[in-house]
Amino acid sequence: MTKPDKKAPATESLGPASATLPDLPKRAIGIDVGGTGIKGGIVNLRKGTLIGDRFRIPTPKPATPEAVAEVIGQILEELLGREKAPSRTDLVVGVTFPAIVIDNVVLTAANIDESWLDCDTTKLLQHLPGRVATLNDADAAGLAEARYGAGAGRAGTVMMVTLGTGVGSALVHDGVLVPNSELGHLEFEGVVAETKVSASARERADQPWDEYGETLRRYLKHVERIQPVGQFIIGGGVSKRSEDFLPYVTGLRAEVVPAVLVNNAGIVGAALYAAEQARLAEVRAA
Repeated sequence: MTKPDKKAPATESLGPASATLPDLPKRAIGIDVGGTGIKGGIVNLRKGTLIGDRFRIPTPKPATPEAVAEVIGQILEELLGREKAPSRTDLVVGVTFPAIVIDNVVLTAANIDESWLDCDTTKLLQHLPGRVATLNDADAAGLAEARYGAGAGRAGTVMMVTLGTGVGSALVHDGVLVPNSELGHLEFEGVVAETKVSASARERADQPWDEYGETLRRYLKHVERIQPVGQFIIGGGVSKRSEDFLPYVTGLRAEVVPAVLVNNAGIVGAALYAAEQARLAEVRAA
């Protein structure tokens, strides 16, 4: 059997889930920046679980880049002071933001302070120890669910849809994240989808669970026409009530399942993403 050319373009652009990458470290740190709280944890990358408890600090107001960076530093220092923390020499840290993030630059501010627009998080967080990578919060959660949670071991394309204040989405193919899908901002039945499908929209309308399940069904059918997938994973806080509305989400080609990791998904996915990005940079530099 002919071995692949290591200098071929396809090899040079290997995704972070490639089996050719060296083994990942056993532990990494993930930090999840949210609208009300910033939480972090030490992640066992073999199992996709937290080592010890999460550590949370309320999100500062206003949540400017400088104020949030200070809180991220405080969380990281607390976690690094723990007995089972990764060593600083091998440290990788993943940080999520509720925004489009490309090459560690924040490009939208729909759900965060407008001062984040065009913020280069590499410069913002350069005072932190270790190698830091940043990504969208839904992408982090989706990557974690695809690799450790409801989509673990599944080939093909899965999509996580997070239902909260807004609607986030994450697209993962064979374990490789396709970032910044942002399908919660699709036009759906004449409005932006998240204004009708989010958990907060259901609460504002005082919508019964069966009606909410029907709304979600129509939305996922709409998404399925644009981006067919094998599995939808439903996350966000509302996924804890999945038995109340998922029975009404029927008639889709894709399987629809609730998330497994729930509140820890963002932390786990951020840590995994940062570890893989660090290893990928080593492979490409070799």
